[in-house]
Amino acid sequence: MSGANLAERLRAWMGADASVVADDGETLSAHGGDKWFANHAPEVVVFAQTTDQVSALLRFASEHKIPVTARGAGYGYVGGCVPMRGGIALSLARMNRIKDLSFEDAIAVVEPGVITGDLQAAAKELKLFYPPDPASLKDCSMGGNVATNAGGPRCLKYGVTRNYVAGLEVVLASGEVLRTGARVHKNKTGFDLIGLFVGSEGMLGIVTEITVKLLPLPPSRMTLSASFNDMSAAAATVQRIFAEGFLPSSLEIADHFTLEAARHDAGASGVPPGNAHMLVDFDGHIETVGVEMEKVRALVASQHPSALEVATTEEGCEQLWALRRQFSNSLRATGLTKLNQDIVVPRSRLVDLVEFAASLQKKHGFPVAAFGHAGDGNIHVNIMAERYNRDAAVREKVERALDELFAQVLAFGGVITGEHGIGLAKKRWWPQATSDVSRDLHRRLKQALDPDGILNPGKFLD
Repeated sequence: MSGANLAERLRAWMGADASVVADDGETLSAHGGDKWFANHAPEVVVFAQTTDQVSALLRFASEHKIPVTARGAGYGYVGGCVPMRGGIALSLARMNRIKDLSFEDAIAVVEPGVITGDLQAAAKELKLFYPPDPASLKDCSMGGNVATNAGGPRCLKYGVTRNYVAGLEVVLASGEVLRTGARVHKNKTGFDLIGLFVGSEGMLGIVTEITVKLLPLPPSRMTLSASFNDMSAAAATVQRIFAEGFLPSSLEIADHFTLEAARHDAGASGVPPGNAHMLVDFDGHIETVGVEMEKVRALVASQHPSALEVATTEEGCEQLWALRRQFSNSLRATGLTKLNQDIVVPRSRLVDLVEFAASLQKKHGFPVAAFGHAGDGNIHVNIMAERYNRDAAVREKVERALDELFAQVLAFGGVITGEHGIGLAKKRWWPQATSDVSRDLHRRLKQALDPDGILNPGKFLD
């Protein structure tokens, strides 16, 4: 059915809730993409506000075999919420309530549109702590975090989104509502259905409520900032820190191109001298944090950094981290197309990965910006391409460079995505990164839960 006819039919179906349906050109365009460059407008947008509305919508879509692509804040990096088959874009942004926040149970119950940073701030007021911290935490939503199993710098010590989800409410493609898990911190009742949906990129069901585990808020935090002459020296220092038995909450590195972009970006500040940068965070009680930080400061100093600074207050730590959180925006400010690959390699291969990324730059002529979560081997390798969206030859050349990058990452024993997901951006390399048995099992699970293929079609399972 046509877009106008679909909107009319949906309004009739939704009855009293018809005002949540929109089909004006501006709204359709705004809901056609995320932070990746691909965009495909839906035929209609539905702004769900309740689980009942989502259920009613999916019953309609299932009956008429209409594609439904769910989206949260639109801050994904792989085109995961691009409605490639048109149909309905289901926005969950208005489902943004923190429904419960319990100190006694150390649990929060949230709707998928809750902004991650807002949950962290609300938990902090009760001296509780929600650790996952994507760089876009002030903008990204909890539903999006669940869809991609988002991580962030603190996942080195604390783990990723999946480690904190205790319960989910999920609307299946049929419109049925599944509730799985509970407001407890340990549960082994049947199969791990929570693990099935976390990271499923909206292809198995639509999450409408999330119960997450919280931790006691660490009373103290310190941050070390250090600069080096090159990335190999920074990566080698990372290995030294682990070799001495330390487990920071975060351990990040950034290369020369990333730092230069920040130096030329009016939105960035406090860029230290040097060609490579490291951030190390410790948290816990003041006595233990102070002892650990002093030992790590001495270890890093012995590696002859070009700059070294330690912040001992929350305000000081955030000032040092402001630079890191701005890296992506600084790279975009160069005017080049930023192709962000959130690859992961075994930690023993960190230096090898850094050196391989540099070799790609020399071979193909593209600037390469590498930064990210050195502590767990999840380095964001960004190919920075000029005229990418206007020149087919440039795109072909980039694809060849990415073919080499992903092939080498897999040869290292790594994976092609650590926290952004497959979406559209990595669809080309999905077969290379998985086995025949794995792909077949994915397809059978998809068929069982979404037999008509209406949920987020056009992505890596197609």
